[in-house]
Amino acid sequence: MGGGDPRAADGLQAVFLANRPALLRYVTARGGADAAEDVLHDLWLKLADARPGPVANPLSYLFRAAENLLRDRHRARRQAALRERAWTEASGPAAPGVSDAPSGERALIAREELARISAAIGALDERARAAFRLHRLEGMAQRAIAAALGVSLSTVESDLRRAYRAVLTAREGDDEA
Repeated sequence: MGGGDPRAADGLQAVFLANRPALLRYVTARGGADAAEDVLHDLWLKLADARPGPVANPLSYLFRAAENLLRDRHRARRQAALRERAWTEASGPAAPGVSDAPSGERALIAREELARISAAIGALDERARAAFRLHRLEGMAQRAIAAALGVSLSTVESDLRRAYRAVLTAREGDDEA
């Protein structure tokens, strides 16, 4: 029969139902007031899915399981808050009195870099330029590019490597200047 004695889960469910008010008070007192019913529902679902072996002290087992669910819920909330704060800091508005727009110097540097990269791509042969444009700007798969240009996949890969090398060289030119 794999999974243990199915009556053990039924026994835990019976203990759960008999002690539900106490479990609810416990979860509420442990800081889960806003989610006490949800925690108990999750516990009930765990009991319904689980096929544990015999449990020496079923009530202690249920209280421990409820505590673990509360702890998991708390960790998940804390992680979500940290992610939200990091996202807000990374993408939120600038500090009061500080513009989100790049400085004139940064805009000039970006325009110069764009001009260098455009010139580097322009210096490539037509097929390499087309492969780069189709792949990076149009989002076309390399296999589809090979079919569209009437060349092999390895030729497209080679053309893209040359294009990427040209872009990298143009970008590195900025660092050396």
